[in-house]
Amino acid sequence: MDRLVVGGGARLNGEVAISGAKNAALPILCAALLTRETLELTNVPELNDIGTMLKLLEQMGVRVSREEDRVSLDAGGLHNPVAPYELVKTMRASILVLGPLTARCGEARVSLPGGCAIGARPVDQHIRGLQAMGAEIGVEHGYVQARTPRLRGARLFTDMVTVTGTENLMMAACLAQGETIIENAAREPEVVDLARCLVSMGARISGAGTDVIHIHGVDRLHGARHRVMPDRIETGTFLCAAAITGGRVRLTGTSSGYLDAVVDKLMDAGCEIHSEKAPGSESILIQAPSRLKAVSIRTAPYPAFPTDMQAQFMAINCVAEGSAVIRETIFENRFMHAVELIRLGAEIQIDGNTAFIIGAERLQGATVMATDLRASASLVLAGLVAEGETHIERIYHLDRGYERIEQKLGALGAQIRREQA
Repeated sequence: MDRLVVGGGARLNGEVAISGAKNAALPILCAALLTRETLELTNVPELNDIGTMLKLLEQMGVRVSREEDRVSLDAGGLHNPVAPYELVKTMRASILVLGPLTARCGEARVSLPGGCAIGARPVDQHIRGLQAMGAEIGVEHGYVQARTPRLRGARLFTDMVTVTGTENLMMAACLAQGETIIENAAREPEVVDLARCLVSMGARISGAGTDVIHIHGVDRLHGARHRVMPDRIETGTFLCAAAITGGRVRLTGTSSGYLDAVVDKLMDAGCEIHSEKAPGSESILIQAPSRLKAVSIRTAPYPAFPTDMQAQFMAINCVAEGSAVIRETIFENRFMHAVELIRLGAEIQIDGNTAFIIGAERLQGATVMATDLRASASLVLAGLVAEGETHIERIYHLDRGYERIEQKLGALGAQIRREQA
């Protein structure tokens, strides 16, 4: 099993290209199930979760071709609407095949998913929505089983804002008979990117990016070409890496427009951030002070501060001047990285869903263990400024969401290497 060894003290400087968004690519890959024609995608990141999803689609009968960041999907031979536990257990996003399979095939058998252990993320909103659209659904032996002659449009209201729930139901509604209205819909940019792809395939969707989405079902969708949006969480993580090291870094192929809440907090911490636009491209330039000011945050659904950036800001506050409070409102078990940061010398107290951090003058390298994807990123950030070397175990979590992170940080001057534990 691999681990990362991070040496502290280097100030990051230079330019780094941001990859396509994992959380946009995964549902868009599933959208290929909705058509018999070919869906061609670009800017698809090379990540473990992407590889798992492609294997899952292939075993259903989808023909997959991949070359660098380009993926071609042909679901004309789809014959096995089953998502087995063996492929689903490591990735919660696999539930995203449920809606498209039910809509296209009239049946689906999908294992209940696994993934990061950051709290309960139930799929009941997905199931209730499909039931309201006429599907008969049962849960037996760890599998969700759905069956319907054809889905019917319906008015759906989710009890909680759920990104994957919104995406699953939006995809299913594209082939349903009549109009579907999703209320209390997730507003994340990844939902909008999926809607753009579906519209290019012939779907009739309006309201994506608001809390009410209208979908008029059609009889069939056709093939299309689509470029996956840049990864806003990778963008935010590299902004934080530059900030925590007092660096100056330009991030290319991305936009600050996806990260208003994060950019505002980094500027409050003392960073200068500028968006740069050129014909056909966008970039972000960050210049950080020698020491940041502590900033308090509260996570909430988009467009508020993203839960996927909470751990990175905890790392920043561990070495910032002053004290800060972090309130996590999305997941009930997402402070597991705090214990590992304390091993590095951080001053953190946890009370329920609230963390209190007092910035330390310095951290000290130690061996730490990653517990989930974004926790892994926070430990890398802390390692960049800790004295000596920080050894980060269980980085398979990191490989699920960051493409070649050690190479990208190394190109900016970080002392970081991957080795076998």
